[in-house]
Amino acid sequence: MAMEKMSIAKALNESLRKALDTDPKVLIMGEDVGKLGGVFRITDGLQKDFGEDRVIDTPLAESGIVGTAIGLALRGYRPVVEIQFDGFVFPAYDQIVTQLAKMHARALGKIKLPVVIRIPYGGGIGAVEHHSESPEALFAHVAGLKVVSPSNASDAYWMMQQAVQSDDPIIFFEPKRRYWDKGEVETDSIPGPLHKASVARTGTDLTLVGYGPMVKVCLEAAAAAQEEGKSIEVLDLRSMSPIDFDAIQSSVEKTGRLVVVHEAPVFYGSGAEIAARITERCFYHLEAPVLRVGGYHAPYPPARLEDEYLPGLDRVLDAVDRSLAY
Repeated sequence: MAMEKMSIAKALNESLRKALDTDPKVLIMGEDVGKLGGVFRITDGLQKDFGEDRVIDTPLAESGIVGTAIGLALRGYRPVVEIQFDGFVFPAYDQIVTQLAKMHARALGKIKLPVVIRIPYGGGIGAVEHHSESPEALFAHVAGLKVVSPSNASDAYWMMQQAVQSDDPIIFFEPKRRYWDKGEVETDSIPGPLHKASVARTGTDLTLVGYGPMVKVCLEAAAAAQEEGKSIEVLDLRSMSPIDFDAIQSSVEKTGRLVVVHEAPVFYGSGAEIAARITERCFYHLEAPVLRVGGYHAPYPPARLEDEYLPGLDRVLDAVDRSLAY
């Protein structure tokens, strides 16, 4: 068993390196991914080692980047596309939802588009407008796309491997404020299926569900609640489309309570779908309504105010207390 401690950023870099080394059809494309190594240095050193034909610096044109990736996928390549920041994806939204997501069904299964679109997302880095958004629900709503987000270095490493190997288009959301969080990565064996949730902490009184950047907050909330004698189970969703509802149901049937946490606005967020489905599935097991914690239904604020906007420990613990009070 080969274990190595690395940051999420390093894990993604190593995973992409392995993908390039394993399959000559894997290409990396995006703005500044080559010589610069990416704004967050996720692709650092890859162009130097694999060449400009495999790690391609593109013009500043997201629609063109994704459109080119679709064409390359039609020719048998496996493009991994980087969108530099979450808010920059929208010029490519048409290509993603009307072409990339629909081609497989349009061709009655004869055409596959194995494209991975990497999107650093979420706040917490003190950035300016359009650099801190969480648009995952927009893509999870689109049939034909799979949407995932790792919360730790091990998942970052293996989920990227699985995404690149998938024949389906995958939107890979990377929690940018967690890039430098470190963890153990076992590089010999895949820990589990790409779209299966994992139990990050066991508990009996309430289930906290989160993904990406919010898993760390959920774990901190569970640890704080433990000091008050409350046993909180934390479920790392890992995938927003498809969602592992069976894992959530299993946990809720044990605990009787559910709080869903995400950084995106609560209004029409991923938590709404989870709340509705689990209410249907677990109605007779629930001891309290499913509660949601997330961002406000407002444009992402200037950096000075983002600590007030982002759901943190206090807001999660408040929801835990409200649920346990029923």
